[in-house]
Amino acid sequence: MANVTFNDDLCKGCGLCVNACPKNLLELDKSRLNTKGYHPAVCTDLSKCIGCAFCAVQCPDSVIMVER
Repeated sequence: MANVTFNDDLCKGCGLCVNACPKNLLELDKSRLNTKGYHPAVCTDLSKCIGCAFCAVQCPDSVIMVER
């Protein structure tokens, strides 16, 4: 199982990681805002993550860290 972490305060809510996830496990958290005023990305079910790191590669701000 992979461990995916997000630096929420750096996330600008662009959604590139959401579109990159082959398992459709990422979404923008519409229930909260980060310090910059954006909805940060979150993983909806970490147990289904395959650790491909497509999300981290797509992120232009290096917000996502994937550990296997």
